[in-house]
Amino acid sequence: MNLKSLILFFLLSSVFTNAQQGFTINSNKKKVSIPFQFINNLIFIPINVNGLELNFLLDTGVEETILFGLEDEETSSFKNVEKIKLKGFGKNEFVEGLKSSNNQLICKDFTDFNHELYIVLDQNFNFSEQVGIPVNGIIGNKFFKNYLVETNYSNRKIIIHKENPKIRKKINTKFTTSKITLENNKPYLLAKINIENQEFDTKMLIDSGSGDALWLFENQKNGVKVPTQNFDDYLGRGFSGELHGKRARIKKFSINKFEFDKPLTSFPDSLSITYSKLVQDREGSIGGEILKRFDIIYDYPNQKIYFKKNQNFNLPFNFNMSGIELEHDGLQWVAENNEFRTIQSNKISFAETEVKLNNFKYSFSLKPIFKISSIRKNSPAEICGLKKGDLIMEINNNKIFNYTLQEINELLKSEEGKTINIKINRNNTDFEFKFQLKSLL
Repeated sequence: MNLKSLILFFLLSSVFTNAQQGFTINSNKKKVSIPFQFINNLIFIPINVNGLELNFLLDTGVEETILFGLEDEETSSFKNVEKIKLKGFGKNEFVEGLKSSNNQLICKDFTDFNHELYIVLDQNFNFSEQVGIPVNGIIGNKFFKNYLVETNYSNRKIIIHKENPKIRKKINTKFTTSKITLENNKPYLLAKINIENQEFDTKMLIDSGSGDALWLFENQKNGVKVPTQNFDDYLGRGFSGELHGKRARIKKFSINKFEFDKPLTSFPDSLSITYSKLVQDREGSIGGEILKRFDIIYDYPNQKIYFKKNQNFNLPFNFNMSGIELEHDGLQWVAENNEFRTIQSNKISFAETEVKLNNFKYSFSLKPIFKISSIRKNSPAEICGLKKGDLIMEINNNKIFNYTLQEINELLKSEEGKTINIKINRNNTDFEFKFQLKSLL
């Protein structure tokens, strides 16, 4: 699984303040360029928080800055703390947290020395296992509010621009402009959807914190309905628990002059959004699977967004056809041996975690363990005998630690009919299974 379902809406026990001015470029530079990691259609950037080097999901779909998965000694570095309760998509109720003010956030030359953030105390709320890198928090509105923020998916960079003629010329000559509205400090735009030949305008949240293409909320009054051909699926994990619903393909989706045929769309069930406070007339979200097909400039001060097609525009809309979701489940020591010419006996170097014996060199390194975190009912993986909790040992005769989590996910959505051979460990016993990827749409 990935962070595709991180759409957060807070109901806090305290009132938000407007004292924070947000990030500023603290130099004479006209722009700041920040490389990002792009995993499962999500953007991750490094930010120093009160001296701690942390990784953040950059999420236009949230208003506030959230931290989670911190150790007790790390949370002690935050001051001006008060207890609160947080709520978001999912079936569970409120979770406990802390609100902290006057924090220092530094992202290269982009800084905020009076940043308010929210700390989730539940150690189980941690999405690092789902993306394969440490994830310590989510940052949203305050990162975007003061400047032109360019998300360059082509070069994997976030570029924050000061207002100047050069960037305006770039926008006017290379980008297509759309209006947005900022409601609860989140960006919304009007798009067109076509579901089973019924076309209408929809108000959509621009949500870079969702890895899916589209989310739509079923509403017979406004015409949003689940297409006839669909299947039940686990949609991911939200702020307050697991999310379930249906997946389907709608006929068409359009932003301004850009059109997409048969995009994969998620329809969360009503229970998953019961406790979430949606803005008036909102009918869904545009996620990373769509957004990555453009280079985008967010202009919150002028309530506009600018799109330019990139090399991803015509990629197919694929989904995981296996029915299994994987996550990291710790690390293991793995020994790899290679023959070498010089015989060295009993030389052990723990710094390099290397052992040299006889004519072989054994290199020991920490490799990830992957397990099945969820399995779709009646999917190819379930039918062949795989179960939730199985530890993956090999896929297609390749050791599992030779893959990244993203590479595995790409394999499982690659092509219908592809055979997947998988070796697992269950209760300290190895088993082998085989299935073929099968599309339900």
